[in-house]
Amino acid sequence: MPRFSANVSTLFNEVPFLERFKAAADVGFSGVECQFPYDHELSAVADAVAMADVKFALINAPAGDFAAGDRGFAALKGEEKRFKESVETALRYAEFLECPLVHVLSGNASSEDADAVDTYISNLIWAADNAQDYGIRVVIEPIFMEGYFLDRPSKALAVLEHAPHENLGLQYDLYHAQRCEGGLSEFIEENLNVIAHIQVAGVPERHEPDKYGEVNWRFIFDLLDSHGYDGWVGAEYTPRGDTRRGLGWAKDWGISGAS
Repeated sequence: MPRFSANVSTLFNEVPFLERFKAAADVGFSGVECQFPYDHELSAVADAVAMADVKFALINAPAGDFAAGDRGFAALKGEEKRFKESVETALRYAEFLECPLVHVLSGNASSEDADAVDTYISNLIWAADNAQDYGIRVVIEPIFMEGYFLDRPSKALAVLEHAPHENLGLQYDLYHAQRCEGGLSEFIEENLNVIAHIQVAGVPERHEPDKYGEVNWRFIFDLLDSHGYDGWVGAEYTPRGDTRRGLGWAKDWGISGAS
């Protein structure tokens, strides 16, 4: 059965951030994940997680000022210092929260730029080496976004071939993958050995992963089970309305919303 983690950056926005961990646990999520917890004191986040008795599955490394256009630094030549500082911050949070995965964002750059490619590979190897000392794995995620360096799963596979570090893995977001390349089941079957984390959201509107989108989620979840996938499946979507009322898609896997 899939292990679902609730992304508390996008779900349970009806309550303050530190209350979302318990809200997730109350409806049956055994895991949580978060995009950027860094506006909150680490001890406060850790206390909220402990009181909710959930596992922390994944965090993103700080990506800079989103309002100013920052989308991470890993592929940005000349920003190596900011990249390393962001990874060090993420590792400090992840270690304290007992979170096994840190996603590092590539930033906006052309994938045809040789300097960007070399910088990205070098930074990923540095991050993987340093994270290994903490028992934490680094993951990369293809994001279908204009200007973003790592925008397609096929590119992510090429990166992992050029940076074959045992402590690097793929964060496969099925929403982004379906938007840009499709072939979700084939990709899973051929590359499950490098997939360390999965995220889901309905396509094309990025709402609940239910019957109202173009992906057959029952088929996908059964496929993961049939191949023995034992990682987390992160629910990272924007609810159409109240989070609890939209959880009908997950009732067969022990997660219950409002009646």
